Amino acid sequence: MVGDTFSQVQNITVDEGSDQQRVDNFLVKKCKGVPKTRLYRAIREGEVRVNKRRISADYRLKVGDLVRIPPLRRPQEKPVIDIKKAHRRLKDLEKEIIFEDQDILVLNKPAGLAVHGGSGVMLGVIETLRLLRPHAKMLELVHRLDRDTSGCLLVSKKSSINKKLQAQFKDKTVKKTYLMLVHGRCEFNQQNVDLPLLRDVLISGERMVKVNPNGKESVTQFKVIKRFKNATLLAARPLTGRTHQLRVHAKAIGHPIIGDTKYGDRDLDKLLKGPSKHRLYLHAASLSIQDPRTDESRTFCAVLEAGFAQQLRELRKQLR
Repeated sequence: MVGDTFSQVQNITVDEGSDQQRVDNFLVKKCKGVPKTRLYRAIREGEVRVNKRRISADYRLKVGDLVRIPPLRRPQEKPVIDIKKAHRRLKDLEKEIIFEDQDILVLNKPAGLAVHGGSGVMLGVIETLRLLRPHAKMLELVHRLDRDTSGCLLVSKKSSINKKLQAQFKDKTVKKTYLMLVHGRCEFNQQNVDLPLLRDVLISGERMVKVNPNGKESVTQFKVIKRFKNATLLAARPLTGRTHQLRVHAKAIGHPIIGDTKYGDRDLDKLLKGPSKHRLYLHAASLSIQDPRTDESRTFCAVLEAGFAQQLRELRKQLR
């Protein structure tokens, strides 16, 4: 460990002193000061490996085992909250609430806003909503959106409601439709992409997802909404819920999402004209659930952010 950080991946060989020790306890001892929640997440997401294999927290180490520990940081002192900035955030997010009742709240999440605080982000969506709704003591995210993805985000107000809604996501009964702006003119009108996806962790500790026959089943339905000169607006329905599924499947069919700094094409991004090119053009446009109380089908829609809509207008001008 260097200072307060594993600056790179550490590979530690287990000696007799750690024989038969649970891997979670081993990590707590080796990574003093790192929050246990971070350590357990590293185990759960496969960042920690033993003999190059994923393990569970209760795995008991053996002499000679090789433990891979990813880059980890100790928590820093909490930054001072900019009160004015926090108030602006509250006002802005209040305007983005699409629907609210006694059980749920649906938000049109802005692009660039993380759903959770942490990793240098003081106030994420859920922390801000808790400030907005101090009397709703059990506000919890039902699902997540990537930081740079905008659109429909579902939040529950009660634990019982959260469990019922999360069960719908697990059972794949929730219908989600995304709008994405991709590079190139798509020749198909509709296309189903059935490519297994595997999550991997790079040496740097960054998580990446790639098409791999050993990965989990992943299916996306794409439909062309509008073709432009060098871009296409697509509607996408994920039939499975894998990490970064839409972004990786779009890349796999040769049409990466514009502004995707992880899986996209930066050279093509530089050629894009318009006032709002520096963003990920992926928007959760609609979300359909069964009401957890009445079982009635409910659909929520989120309008495009101004920057996304403005970019589409710019592309339409090029067709004239």
